[in-house]
Amino acid sequence: MSLPKTLADDVARNLVMVARLLDEDPDAAYAYSRVALRLASRVAAVREAAGFASYATERYSEALAEFRTCRRMTGTVDLWPVMADCERGLGRPERALEMAGAPEVHKLDRAGQVEMRLVAAGARRDMGQNEAAVVTLQSSELASNAVHPWTARLRYAYADALLAVDREDEAREWFAKAVEADHTGSTDASDRLAQLDGVAFVDALDDDDDDNDNDDQAVPGDDADDELSGARADDDEDDDEPAADERPAAPAEEPEVDLTDEADPSAFLENPFKEPSRDTED
Repeated sequence: MSLPKTLADDVARNLVMVARLLDEDPDAAYAYSRVALRLASRVAAVREAAGFASYATERYSEALAEFRTCRRMTGTVDLWPVMADCERGLGRPERALEMAGAPEVHKLDRAGQVEMRLVAAGARRDMGQNEAAVVTLQSSELASNAVHPWTARLRYAYADALLAVDREDEAREWFAKAVEADHTGSTDASDRLAQLDGVAFVDALDDDDDDNDNDDQAVPGDDADDELSGARADDDEDDDEPAADERPAAPAEEPEVDLTDEADPSAFLENPFKEPSRDTED
C-alpha cells in the first residue's frame, strides 16, 4: 500500500514468481526476489521473500541479513526459528542453541515452537550430541496422535535421531508413524522405512533397456558362423548345378517374336520369356 500503483503491481508479480518457484527452482526464485528487492527494498514482505529465496539457495548470510531487517521492520518474532537455522548453515550451531533458549521462543505460536525444537535438535547433531538431540525432540507434540502440518517432519526427525544412536527398532516405528502423517509427501519416510525393511526397488524399464542392449550386442563368433553358413550354401549350389556334359545344349538361335498389332505388348513386358498371344479376331 505504500507504493505507487504501477510499481506495486510490478513488485507483486515478482513476489508471486518467488512463491511459485521457491520449491521447484530456487535459483529462479532468487533472481525474481532480487528484482523485487531493487524495486522496493523498504517493504517488509519483499525483505522476507528475499530472505526465503536466499535461504533456499543456501545463501545463509544473505538470508540472515534479510530476516533480521524484516524483523526490525515488523517487530515480530515469527522468523526466529529460520534465523537460528541460518546460524547452523553458517557453521555456528552454538549460536543456534543460544537462540533456542532466548525469550523470543516463548512468543512463538505452537508451530513456531516445534520449528525451533527441530532446529535445536539439528544443532545438537551438528555438534555430535546425538543423544541430546533425541531428548530435545521428545515433547507433547511428538506424543500427540493429532496430525498437524508439522507432525510428519517432527516424527521423521525423531526417527532419524533414533537411528543415529542405533535404536533401529524404535526408528522403524517412528518412520512408520511419519508415513501415516505425511499426506503431502514432504519427507522420504516411506523410502527410509523400506530401506530398514531391506526392500530394494528396481526400475523395470531399465532392465528392459539392458536386455535390448544385450540383444543388440554382437556375440563372439557370429560373423564366423555367418561366413561358414554362406560358404556351405555356395557349396550346395555348386553340388546342385549339373556338370558341363549333362547340361542341355542351347538352341541355335532364339525364335523371333512377331509383335503384330493384335498382340498384347504388356504381356511381353510382364514376362519377356513368354511369347505374346497371336490370337486374332476371325
